[in-house]
Parts: sequence; structure tokens; C-alpha cells
Amino acid sequence: MASKLIYNGTVLTMDEGNRVFKPGYVYVEHDVIKEVGEWKADGSLDHLIAKSTFVYNAAGKAVIPGIVNSHTHLFQTFMRGVSDHLPLAQWLREIIWPLSLSMEPEDFYLAALVGCMENLKSGATYVMDHHYIHTSPQNDSGVLRAMVDSGIRGHLARGGSDLSNEPRLRETEEQIFSSTERLLDDWDGAASGRIQIALGPLNLYGCSRGYLENAAKFSRDHKLISHVHVAETSGQIDNTMERYGLRNLELLNDVGLLGEHTQVVHGIWLDDGELETIRAKKASVVHCPVSNMYLASGVARVPEMQRMGINVALGTDGPGSNNCQDNLEVLKFTACLHKVNALDATLLPPMDVLRMATINGAKAMGRSHDLGSLEVGKKADLVAIDMMKAHISPLHRASSAIVYNANGNDVELVIVGGSVVVENGESVWIDEREVLARAQARVDILRSKLAAKYPIFSSVD
Repeated sequence: MASKLIYNGTVLTMDEGNRVFKPGYVYVEHDVIKEVGEWKADGSLDHLIAKSTFVYNAAGKAVIPGIVNSHTHLFQTFMRGVSDHLPLAQWLREIIWPLSLSMEPEDFYLAALVGCMENLKSGATYVMDHHYIHTSPQNDSGVLRAMVDSGIRGHLARGGSDLSNEPRLRETEEQIFSSTERLLDDWDGAASGRIQIALGPLNLYGCSRGYLENAAKFSRDHKLISHVHVAETSGQIDNTMERYGLRNLELLNDVGLLGEHTQVVHGIWLDDGELETIRAKKASVVHCPVSNMYLASGVARVPEMQRMGINVALGTDGPGSNNCQDNLEVLKFTACLHKVNALDATLLPPMDVLRMATINGAKAMGRSHDLGSLEVGKKADLVAIDMMKAHISPLHRASSAIVYNANGNDVELVIVGGSVVVENGESVWIDEREVLARAQARVDILRSKLAAKYPIFSSVD
């Protein structure tokens, strides 16, 4: 029997009572947590050491549930840092679309593999990838192969747009739904259940009402999560008001796409009525603070959402509008953004932010029954963070240090479904240097192809 023991660290369970064991331990058999509690120095628990095939002394470490990165675009690792000074619409038109349309199927695998590696190494054991570049039917498979090969738990929201402002990215409803059916047949439940498929209508301004209505039916019939960009900019509200006389969230609700299995991504420009509708429908909001600041899109009303009982999860968003996917960095940005926005230093204490990243993310995925906290019977997805660093120690509260001090470089150990995927801060399942070298070579070729038409790709520091 494969068993693992992580002991002698500060264990933040993120259970209903936010219990912390210092020192604590987590004992795992196969892919399930069998014991969690206080580590005894009197030798009464030494039998766990003797029978474990993997033993990790977590002294000086904080042990937390795996973070759920509830929104990203993994293919965008190939375009991070191309431009850091454009608003959303121009950024899409001049950076994202040209480069993504030039990428070949194997590029999507490489880009996603880099992204999965980065997510794991910064504490995310689960990613929701919103993939909407379908220039080849192999693109989706490349992203999913990367999830399988890296060891991460992955959910691919099959994006689709029938009214995209970039004509080459438009698809018919038949194309979108038939390809999603194939993904469900070929991939849903793959890698011992690590892989899942969702439906991801891209946004409310790039999709027709008819498509959105049929997407709602498709999601219901197949019992899928609906993952949609909503109210990311004020201009998006103007668009749906002009077309339908409805705000973004109102349209989402009107077509039947808003419900318990809906993930409202961003949700920045929501009014009081829309927040109440989200609460009543029990949908989740995915907050991406770094991207929202990077693109100057606005500030979501997260503290108000929390007070209303709306489930708010966290996402990095894609590397194109964040540059990195450091999931621990997102914690600090989340807390600081809302404190300064409201001029209220009491908002979002560390445990609240950690819950957004863990158990709230699991709830958004419909997985709070088996993920998101360190409890007996749940899947063994956990992360150990080294707290014995000059930028962290000495510390008073582990929760505060994780949110305000730690970053992805402090992650030492990551276990997904009982399997070690990061050890000593390095990926176990993939050769990092080889993957990064291949990715850089491909990006250099793509830049040279685009430079003549888009001068921004020729600029170097």
C-alpha cells in the first residue's frame, strides 16, 4: 500500500473551523487523506513513520491544501511580457490574436506544459483552463496532454465564440458543441479522474444570444460547469445593453446560463441587482486581481460579495495579462487591492484569502466534498511551503506569512492525488530545462515571423 506521511509542520486544514495544527501531520494512503491532526513528539505516532513509503519532515514548513487556480489561459505563457501597457481590447487585437493564430498544435502543448509546471511550483494543484484557440482540433488535446504529463489536476473549459471580433476565431455552434462532445468522450475522467471538461462560452459580447441559449441547454444536458468571462470592462456592459437592453450578467441569466454550476469570471462591473442574482442562483465568481490591475479593467466588489455569501474563488488569469501564474502572489494582491480600494485595512484577513484560494475554489468546481481542505476522506492534494526564509521568518502567524510574505519560489513539496509532483521545489514528472529550452526556441521563431507586420514583436530590451 502506497502511503505518505507529512509531519512536524504547521498544518492549516482550511476545514470549516480553520483548524491549525502546530506541529501537525497529514497521513495519506493511495490518493486519500486518512489522518490529520497534532503531531506528538512522545513517539506515539512513530508507527506512521515506520509504515509510510514516503516520509517528509515538514519542520519549518506550512502545509496547506492545494490551491485551485480557477481561471487561466495556459497557452498564453508564449506571450507574457510582449506588452505591458495596453487596455484589454487593444491587447487582444495586437498581441493575443496575432501570436495565438501563428501557433502550431505542438506549441499549445509546450505552452501549456510550461504553464502547468509554473502552477504546480507555485502551489496550485488544480487549474481551470479557459481555452478558446481552435485553429486545429489538436490544440485542445495538446493542452490536455500537458495536464496529464505534468501531474496537475486540470479542468479544460472548451471556449467558443460565434461573433468574435477576430473572424478567424469564430466558430459555428455545431463546431463548438461537436468538438466539446469529442473532448468529453476522449478526455473527461482521464488520468485517474484528474482531467475534466467544462463548457466555456468566451464572453457575452462575442457570442450570439442563440448560441448562449443552446450553450445553457448543452451544459444542463451534460451536467457541465459553465465558465464565462462576464463584465470585465465597462465597455462590455455597453455592448450587451446596445444589443439586448441587458447588462452582461442580466443576459447570462436571461439565456439560462446562470446557476449553481456557473463560474462568473471577473465580474467587475456588476451592479447591486446583479450581485443579488448571483447570490440567489448560487453561482461562483472567479476573481483575478492581478489581471484586473494589469489591464486597468477595474476592481470587483469582492468584500460585498463575501458579505452577501457569494462564493468567490481566485485565479491568476492567463500569463498574457499577468505575466506570471504565481498563485501565492495572487493572495497578497487580493488582500491589498481591496484594502486600498475601500480605504479599509480591516478587509480580507489572511484566512479569508486562503479560503478563497482553496475551499472556495473547490466549491466553484463542484469538488468541495473531496478537495479544498485537509480532512479525512478527501483527496490528497497538498502543498508544503518553506517558511524558513529571510523574507518570511521570524513569523507570528502562518496564515499571514503565506498571504503577505511567501511567493511561488517558496513551495517545496506538492502532492496531487497522493503522487509527488514537485519535490525540493523542482518538478518531478517533467524535465524543466528541456521543456523551457524547447519553448524558448519556438517563441523565437514565432516572433521572427510576426515582427514584420507587428513591430512590437521585434522589440527587445
